[in-house]
Amino acid sequence: MTTKNSRYYKPANLIRVLRKIHRTIAIFLFAFFLVVYVSGLLLGWKKNSGGLILPPSATGISKDLKTWLPIDSLRGIAVKALHDSVSAGLSDELERIDARPQKGMVKFVFADDYWEIQLDGTTGKVLLVERRRSDIIENIHDGTILDVLFNTENDQFKLSYTTIMGLSLLMLTISGFWLWYGPKRLRKQKRIAQ
Repeated sequence: MTTKNSRYYKPANLIRVLRKIHRTIAIFLFAFFLVVYVSGLLLGWKKNSGGLILPPSATGISKDLKTWLPIDSLRGIAVKALHDSVSAGLSDELERIDARPQKGMVKFVFADDYWEIQLDGTTGKVLLVERRRSDIIENIHDGTILDVLFNTENDQFKLSYTTIMGLSLLMLTISGFWLWYGPKRLRKQKRIAQ
């Protein structure tokens, strides 16, 4: 024999369990969610920061790739500019080369210390030497900063961090929905039963 309130026990119990899970995740990961929020907000504004977060793209003299210097020559100029303008002790290892024919410019982004050198593709003139704060913020946002600090291979910290944060956010979304919807459903069932 079932009592009048027994049909409400399971949904109410589920809501209590979900509230506990929701609260526990939020308490333990609050600081991490705050970091993701702030860094994500900064990354969203990087192109509109007036060069504070992301260096502006300079413009070279020619969009015609036929007039450009060879990439290896431009790389040599960028490495020299890095060592002369920033520090002779910095590594010349590149993270990427970003050619912008429409701007007549090439960006050399170095793997260590987040430096960028922009060169005119035709003359090799140094257009800009700037630190890429956006890359630092991105590494904080996705957890790569720990792999950089501990010099790990295969992005172990990044993969763990993004998995934990992604699953936690999914769980907060699901439990949050049920914490909102569950009581409405219970009230509706009680009204129908009366």
